[in-house]
Amino acid sequence: MKTTTLGRSGLEVSRLALGTWEFSGAWGNVDEDNAIAIVRRARELGFNFFDTAHEYGFGTAERILGTALRHDLDHARDEVVIATKGGLRETDEGPVRDARPEWLRHDVDTSLSALGIDHIDLYQVHWPDPAVPAAETAGALAELVASGKIRHVGVSNYDAEQIAEFSATLPVETVQPPFNMLRRELQDTLFPYCRDNNIGVLVYGALAHGLLTGTITSETRLADDDWRALSGLFSGEGFARNLKVVAALRSMAGDLGVTLSQLALAWTLAQPGVHVAIVGAQQADYLQDSAAAVHLDLSPDDLAAIAEILAPSAPLRGPYPEMWKEFRAPS
Repeated sequence: MKTTTLGRSGLEVSRLALGTWEFSGAWGNVDEDNAIAIVRRARELGFNFFDTAHEYGFGTAERILGTALRHDLDHARDEVVIATKGGLRETDEGPVRDARPEWLRHDVDTSLSALGIDHIDLYQVHWPDPAVPAAETAGALAELVASGKIRHVGVSNYDAEQIAEFSATLPVETVQPPFNMLRRELQDTLFPYCRDNNIGVLVYGALAHGLLTGTITSETRLADDDWRALSGLFSGEGFARNLKVVAALRSMAGDLGVTLSQLALAWTLAQPGVHVAIVGAQQADYLQDSAAAVHLDLSPDDLAAIAEILAPSAPLRGPYPEMWKEFRAPS
């Protein structure tokens, strides 16, 4: 597994990180033994970077990750990098943004307990909270760094202006934005800012929530407890357009002798400013395919051909906290 230095954080991490949202229950029923096997297979393949969040089952994913990595966490702590996120609070209507200092302190303590560790390598504010001044959020995290509970601070789903505001109190070291072949707008906005400020970029949704694996078709019926079934991302005219783009990408991948997933991940990692792509898996075997993507070097001609294929794609939106409330609203 190739590694990279994650911007100003100085963390040396694998270019693929294992994401654990699939362990939350939001994608369907969670088989804990299977989830543990996925994490351990990732370690065997050279992953040293693991991304989770308190909101992923409100402790479930963190607990599973801590269990799976128990030996490393107890005996080789410096060999694994744990990133988690906080700043969302569960309510009867779904998660809400809450980046108040008191809630972040609560979230950090809860995450430490669930993971079974005494410090978090990278702590990220999950979503910007417009109700809380950035200086208050950043100030609280600075205090948590001083206490030793967290080592590095990042943000997730922030734009460049929000990062600059936060950094006026505490310099942002990393950012976790949504980015993939079908969601490319950050190439011209956030990424140049991050390059100019040496901010590490770890992107999520690199496989477009399954669409860029080639396993989703117009006939696919997602489980009722899978968030994608309710999101509207996999229906309508835009979905039909993207399926045609995916078919063309699959054909190109075949010509190159790789899988569609490998092509999508290699393209993501080839984008200027991207340090790491987060990948999830519902089966341990899928990780072997993903891991091979770090060794696929796309030529300028390959990248130009991909750009032409992507030109007619429809913009793809991803998940956001308020969607759960919208799903539950009466029709």
